[in-house]
Amino acid sequence: MLGWALTFLIVALLAGILGFVAIAGLAATIAKVLFLVFLVLFVVSLLFGRRVEV
Repeated sequence: MLGWALTFLIVALLAGILGFVAIAGLAATIAKVLFLVFLVLFVVSLLFGRRVEV
């Protein structure tokens, strides 16, 4: 019985570690995409932003 408990404990720990790694990878991918969108919008606003006529 103790052997099964330790086996399920190890399986649970491994599942938790793998789950958090997947979530961290997804969050990093989302951050990269959002940063790319920010850079594109920043460049567009620099090129076509408000122009002051003199």
